[in-house]
Amino acid sequence: MRPLIGAEAAAELHESVRLDVRWTLGGPSRDADYAEGHLPGAVRLDLDRDVCGPVETLGGRHPLPEPEALQAVLRAAGINDDSHVLVYDDGDGMAAARTWWTLRWAGIDDVQVLQGGIKAWTGAGLPLETRTADPKPGTVTVRPGHLPVLDAEAAAEWAETRELVDVRAPERYRGEMEPVDPVAGHVPGAINLFLGEDDLADTERLRERYASHPEAAYYCGSGVGAARTALAVTAAGLPTPPVYIGSWSDWVSRGGAVATVPTGGSQAESKEEAR
Repeated sequence: MRPLIGAEAAAELHESVRLDVRWTLGGPSRDADYAEGHLPGAVRLDLDRDVCGPVETLGGRHPLPEPEALQAVLRAAGINDDSHVLVYDDGDGMAAARTWWTLRWAGIDDVQVLQGGIKAWTGAGLPLETRTADPKPGTVTVRPGHLPVLDAEAAAEWAETRELVDVRAPERYRGEMEPVDPVAGHVPGAINLFLGEDDLADTERLRERYASHPEAAYYCGSGVGAARTALAVTAAGLPTPPVYIGSWSDWVSRGGAVATVPTGGSQAESKEEAR
């Protein structure tokens, strides 16, 4: 199944379970936006509260959820094992991609992201509603492990033996600035391929971009941007790649070695501890 779907095609899938996962990094919950208007029948899920696990000392800012907790959330949303799930956000694909990735990891195959998000839906003249969804409880069983996941040890090995790709902005990769996490830099041995504003619908361009990295695994700051890259790779018709889901926030929480790229110089490494 193609991981992306347009608004008009999605509107024809009347039995879909629709998930509103609009989200802002470091911002307040978007529950109020859901109350103001959402796709008809859509259930509200919050990325931090419902899709990811609780933040602890180790594990990063968006750790994997416990399977039992995720299963309870998805059943409450009305998802069964044979449900088609439509996920949408504002349109940048970040929260929707991480939700798509998490559901695929959990063994749910029939999941698609609404290309362009809620803006594409309203831009196509399709209606919204304000009524809070009250779905019949579902019976889905979460079966984790259906997508390849790296932990910190595996990511370090991948960087040495294959290709570990950091999709954050180049200045964060180089260690020149870090607006979110306590340490700047990147995993030693990783290369940088900035996620940027890839058009997820331009499958030919995506294929050209990612086909030259057939053994790559991806990471970002906390596993959201990397999940969007995994969505982009999959949309290009390539195998869904491994993701270091804890990403940089997990790496520095464990005091991992830090590499930087000095101005005009080559990559430098240190054993700087996370602060």
